[in-house]
Amino acid sequence: MAGTTALPLQEFIGSLNNTCLPKILQVCSGVYFQGSIYEISGSEVCFSTGDLIKVINIELVSVCCEDISDSVKFELPINHTGLFKVVPEEMPYSTVEEMMRLRPVDLQSCLPFTFTSRSKMTFGSFTLGAERALTVICIERHEGEEDRVRCHVRGQQGASAEVCIPLSSRGEFYECESEECFTLQEIMSSPALRSRRFRFMNTTKSDRRFLLSPVYQVHAIMNLRKNVLKFPSSLEVDVVDVTDVCKDVNFVTPLSLTEVLSQPDKSFPVVVEVLEGPETRSLFKCSWLPELNKNERLVLHKKGTSAMVVLSSLKSRKVQQYFLVSQQYGGRFRRRPREFNSVYELYAASIQIPGLKVSVTRNCEEVEEEGLPALSVGDQLEIGRCDRVELPCESTTGLKQSVEALVCHRLQEPTDGDDDDDDDDDDEEEVKQEDDKEEIFLPLYMQGHFVEVLSDNKKYRLKDLGKDCSLPLDVKVVSRDTELETDPLVGFACLRIEGAMLEPTIQASFAHRPDCCFEIPTQWVSMSVSFTKDPLPWPEGQYPKCRVDRVTEVTDTFFYEFRKQDNSDVAPPPRPPKPSLSFSKASKKASSKSSKKAAKAQQSKQQPCKSVPTKQFSDLTLNTKRRPPAPPPPTCLDDEPPPVTPRKQSASEMRPCKALPNTYIRLEEAKKKVPLGDLEADVDSDHDYETVDDTFSVIVKKAQENVMFY
Repeated sequence: MAGTTALPLQEFIGSLNNTCLPKILQVCSGVYFQGSIYEISGSEVCFSTGDLIKVINIELVSVCCEDISDSVKFELPINHTGLFKVVPEEMPYSTVEEMMRLRPVDLQSCLPFTFTSRSKMTFGSFTLGAERALTVICIERHEGEEDRVRCHVRGQQGASAEVCIPLSSRGEFYECESEECFTLQEIMSSPALRSRRFRFMNTTKSDRRFLLSPVYQVHAIMNLRKNVLKFPSSLEVDVVDVTDVCKDVNFVTPLSLTEVLSQPDKSFPVVVEVLEGPETRSLFKCSWLPELNKNERLVLHKKGTSAMVVLSSLKSRKVQQYFLVSQQYGGRFRRRPREFNSVYELYAASIQIPGLKVSVTRNCEEVEEEGLPALSVGDQLEIGRCDRVELPCESTTGLKQSVEALVCHRLQEPTDGDDDDDDDDDDEEEVKQEDDKEEIFLPLYMQGHFVEVLSDNKKYRLKDLGKDCSLPLDVKVVSRDTELETDPLVGFACLRIEGAMLEPTIQASFAHRPDCCFEIPTQWVSMSVSFTKDPLPWPEGQYPKCRVDRVTEVTDTFFYEFRKQDNSDVAPPPRPPKPSLSFSKASKKASSKSSKKAAKAQQSKQQPCKSVPTKQFSDLTLNTKRRPPAPPPPTCLDDEPPPVTPRKQSASEMRPCKALPNTYIRLEEAKKKVPLGDLEADVDSDHDYETVDDTFSVIVKKAQENVMFY
């Protein structure tokens, strides 16, 4: 440290720029020495005397304003919108050149500039009096001559003149306050302005003077730390520049995966150490991710860009799964017909696949008022164009409603012809089928169930599917990738290819398994590593044959984030038209009539039949003022039915009707045949009915059967 000068950290950092980095500093004194700790945004910064700090980046974040009168300091953000005016210096300048040198670098943009002279000045035949204001208009430079400033002089009674003053002119010059204003960005970008004093414009503090100094966020690394250290340059620490002395000191440089991608190709393969593993809530479900722990050694084989696709399983499964698959996947696929649950889905698919053919899988009744045609199971439709059609019903305004509909052709099933027919008959049959195509209109808001008709039974590689077919696409794995130990895509009845992407990746492996490689998508995994000088885990010149895992299971969060990145703004499906007023009233009347009929039928079911009264039903009624029932007939020892007792008929009962049998039976015998203890409760039933009601129903049934003996 001999021959070096200690400077406050704020002053030293203010004199740097990113082009001269990195710089190695050594802490020599200050309040943050002997292991003192300073907490910044939750992270502890500890500087001890003699610590080496390697500054790798500086970022301007704010400006420190110091009041000259009372030394009070406060910070303003760098994007502060207020304006500042330069406070003229009270000390005089001895030459014009000295005064001009303190102006900003881009002098022409800071003109005009005004100053005064305390003494009389003579230039040739022109004499300028003292205390006369001179406004610098421009600087004149001529080859072989001394540089001069052209100044404007305002005389008495509005008279004005121009005079050229050499820069070497001596005297006692004072700067006048200028009307020019500056922003914080402009002040911090000019070293000349940074050394001046300023005052606020149009504020209560406009009469106070301030010194403005930048506050940087310093990005640095230390020889005993493995992560990037960030701290403000306003720390009261004195440092010295030891860059030339400590060039050979080894600093651990943390690198993100994005920074690893920026390394030259000749840096690979290399052994790295994991400094900070991925976050626990990861987007991937794979075997290698939990092993990326701190201090783990990895071999980075190479970097590149991989073409990948996102696959999803069927929604009907209990847990829907998602996979990120490299297009180098060696398995074979066969296309599967897609299912559509609305006409709008058909329309979206037909845009990418012209001439799409589907088959109806569920019947659909015709609704003429809404323009819905009748569809039957097995109908084959060829999807055409999208057009606007008018509905047969009128809207509430009395105008015809028009909706967007999909024009389709209902295909007739081909008929089996005789084998002896010639080619002319076949041509006539094809023409006939073309004429038999029925044109129908399917509104885009119509719900339906369709399945794609495929005539292709070919086996595809994953990279060929993207060339020949449009996404999304339903497929099934028919032959596994033999290079994988276990192929997770085998066994799914159907997989959907949701989309494709080009992903920057790093092919890596663990040091103890250098031949089992995996691809790390750098934009989806956040971790930091550091390059080491460890030797590669294989003999020199004998690069191992690597087996790369081509399939990575991902979470649903990854899938949703992937869908967010899709820039296609798909419009929502259209809403069905409002029904006409007459149609809605008629439907309301019909529904009210049907509801009344249903209520009456339900009421009649709940009320017992009055023509067959029983003791049990009379006991269940809530009417307390009823006549007592007739006594039962005397007990008979034989099995003959009891005698029929004649009764009087009222006037209303004199009408011709079918006579009803007497319902009095021997209830004691019925109870003896169906004891209450023999009835079992339905424990599986969801209804909370009492058992006594079931007993009564059984007794009434037995009573009605006995009545039939009459």
